[in-house]
Amino acid sequence: MNEGYIDSRESNQIKISNEVIASIATLAAGKVEGVAGMIGTLTGDMVEKLGVKSQAKGAKVECDGNQCYVDLTVNLKYGVNIVKVCKEVQEEVSKSIELMTGLQTANVNVIVAGIQIPKSAKKDTDKR
Repeated sequence: MNEGYIDSRESNQIKISNEVIASIATLAAGKVEGVAGMIGTLTGDMVEKLGVKSQAKGAKVECDGNQCYVDLTVNLKYGVNIVKVCKEVQEEVSKSIELMTGLQTANVNVIVAGIQIPKSAKKDTDKR
């Protein structure tokens, strides 16, 4: 298990893996209007082809104590205000991680890897 957060009190422990926190981040980002989808890594995409599905596609998480550092790689919908959508993603991800785990997010970095162009816009450019 990829250890992200460990809470040890007396002889009891709670462990939350980085993969779980990354899944929370991915699902939270997907709820934001304007996000078309997440972009995985080459390694993650190869693992998926082997049949291992990951809900954490496009998210990388590192934790230090109760602080999490999150990197998200997203595709956005064409025509959205990129900065506004990215800020909403940062807020939603921070809120969801804190609500579900009690952990704080020190950083939520959003990398916009592409824009999803609607089919109607593609047809217009093809006609030219």
